[in-house]
Amino acid sequence: MDDLYRENILDHYRYPRHKGHLDAPDIHYHDVNPFCGDEITMEVQLEGDRISAVAFDGKGCAISQASASMLSEAILGMTLDEVKALDKEFILEMLGIPIGPVRLKCALLALKTLKAGAWGVEEWPE
Repeated sequence: MDDLYRENILDHYRYPRHKGHLDAPDIHYHDVNPFCGDEITMEVQLEGDRISAVAFDGKGCAISQASASMLSEAILGMTLDEVKALDKEFILEMLGIPIGPVRLKCALLALKTLKAGAWGVEEWPE
């Protein structure tokens, strides 16, 4: 089963969904993983409090970029309150493979960036 999840991660890394920029995002946040240099920018457009469009840009390892791509697909149609409630377990379940402590920050970078934007804070606390 892990092989299927690994294939999915590689597919999202090679062919990322929603990669790019939005013309007029309501939320635009950028963050960097200081340990490895991965970077993610998350952009969201809202209709009311619901996410109507999402884009991300960045560079980094397969885990960080695939996580951003998969998260971008998952949050379309969610409310900001639903996004604010997302947690580490959501990302780990979405990725579907065991993530060690070294790669955990890579896997969570997109979520951390998105939640900082949703809450309107400068930086998501560790």
